[in-house]
Amino acid sequence: MQHRDRKITARRSVLVLLLMITAMGCSKSENPPVVATDIEFKPEGILDFFHADSTVVARIAIEIAESSAEQAQGLMYRRSMPDRAGMLFVSEGASMKSFWMKNTSLSLDILFVDSGGAIVNIVKRTTPFSEAVILSTEPAQYVVEVHAGFTDTYHITETDHISWERRTF
Repeated sequence: MQHRDRKITARRSVLVLLLMITAMGCSKSENPPVVATDIEFKPEGILDFFHADSTVVARIAIEIAESSAEQAQGLMYRRSMPDRAGMLFVSEGASMKSFWMKNTSLSLDILFVDSGGAIVNIVKRTTPFSEAVILSTEPAQYVVEVHAGFTDTYHITETDHISWERRTF
């Protein structure tokens, strides 16, 4: 009888332990993923922000994301980016765009730009690692990602435009 009681107690202990492990595995982690290594910024061009009167207000170095793979990767897994740098996403035509910050540790300003270079909307100070959807308010052919606060620092608004070109550095 004593042997049987020990077996029941052991089984209960194992069951409780398994339930605790399962519960821990199902809970949502409060800590964002850790980005173990940094991806080096490799400039492929320049991009100018300018007002309607053609006054250039800021120039940045850009990486250009054109392929599906480059666009899916974006700035994910980056721990840093130079201050006057960003990423330009280039599409073949204008369409409604959606982005998210999954696996992105940098807070960003995201600018949606139409085929003529006009900024159609800006989403400022995105939340790192968020899976919330970030949308363009109008069709956009280009999307520019820069450090959070960049658009405030340089007073860039929806009345402004961009132009860009490839360059070898």
